[in-house]
Amino acid sequence: MKKVFIDFRRCIGCGSCEAACAREHSGKPNISIVQTSELMMMSFNCRHCENAPCMLICPARALYRDEDGAVRVKYHECIGCMLCSIACPFGTPRFDERLKVMVKCDLCAHRRAEGKLPACVETCPMDALILATEEEIVGMKLKEAAVRREEFIRKVEDMMGCGP
Repeated sequence: MKKVFIDFRRCIGCGSCEAACAREHSGKPNISIVQTSELMMMSFNCRHCENAPCMLICPARALYRDEDGAVRVKYHECIGCMLCSIACPFGTPRFDERLKVMVKCDLCAHRRAEGKLPACVETCPMDALILATEEEIVGMKLKEAAVRREEFIRKVEDMMGCGP
């Protein structure tokens, strides 16, 4: 199951992801980037949790997982009780006043159906947003750690005069 991950080292807080999401979803973004310190950004977006509390608590059973694993809302079944937003550790489902239902990230289902990336991921100028499985992210992190380790070893060898 793929999710949107953020590489906090790359995020500059430009808001491109929020603007792209708003463009795709009737003017309201389903992702927000918050600056938590001078050097740190935090994204609030649906993590499409494996044991999604929003799905478990919904009395109308309006939340479901699609064929790609994204947690989505059946708008015609949602009663707008807001329990999903309360249960979500990220508080991402929100009440849409116009529609009178809860809305949340659907990983741009319409774009995925066309073989495209979610708008937030495709738009990020710093490639800080990544659509991947947890296993893919762990693999990327292990490769990055191996590269850093090799660079460190080369620096130590150069300092000690025992490099190639």
